[in-house]
Amino acid sequence: MCVRRFAKQIECCKRSEAIPSSNGRLLTCTICLANRAGASVVGFRVRASQPSSQWRSLTWEEDTYIWLILALIFASLEALAVSKNLPGLEYFAKPAVMVCLFTGLYASTGLQGNTLWFGLGIVFSLAGDMLLMVSLDRMFLFGLVAFLLTHLSYILGFREELTNASAWSLVLMIIILINSLRLIRRILRSIRATGQNALVTPVIVYGLVISFMLYTAMSTIYHPAWKTNASLLVSLGAFSFYISDLILAWNKFVAPIKNARIFNIVTYYLGQIGLIAGVISQFG
Repeated sequence: MCVRRFAKQIECCKRSEAIPSSNGRLLTCTICLANRAGASVVGFRVRASQPSSQWRSLTWEEDTYIWLILALIFASLEALAVSKNLPGLEYFAKPAVMVCLFTGLYASTGLQGNTLWFGLGIVFSLAGDMLLMVSLDRMFLFGLVAFLLTHLSYILGFREELTNASAWSLVLMIIILINSLRLIRRILRSIRATGQNALVTPVIVYGLVISFMLYTAMSTIYHPAWKTNASLLVSLGAFSFYISDLILAWNKFVAPIKNARIFNIVTYYLGQIGLIAGVISQFG
């Protein structure tokens, strides 16, 4: 009897079936149970060790969107700090905007090729922000130099677009130049009237450089190598940047503008975010 039962157990191990007992009940082979339990445990361990398909690394597009959104959030906090006179929040939010833009640009392009110049422009902008945040009056000239380097960096980033000259580019240049010269002349009149003659030359140079930066950015609109959405972003961004500097200069030298600082901050950050977003869209 025992020999027959043992033989049935061996056969059960081969077929992985239940063993009929003498009292009619089904007995399961202990060897089979052990094998099945071991396989289940091993299978569980394998499944547990495999990463879930729901967890994956972010693509560079998603990573860039996050940094641009963060820059927009910090820019909003900066506008709030200016409107509510919260210097503590301003000291935190203002540099954070440019840090987010730089990180987003680096994450998407690696600062390769022309994007290196835009990265340098962001660094100079951050320096200018910090200088003017310390004191708009005492640090104005130093901040002017920092932003002058910003615009020169952006111009170098757009330098290839200057080779695509056409009738439209000539018309665009004339329109920007005529309006910029009129505005510069009006600002210089007020500067001379207040006896700040030392600022005449720096303001002329800065006004011409930022006007040329605006022209190079808007030249991407009719450049065949540029995507439509990217050229619109950099063009609107450069124009908003231009308007922000005009607000600052007009409020400082010509006549007070109600809520000038808020308008200046909003247009400045919309300009920077739009410009860098366009560069990322084109070169990312």
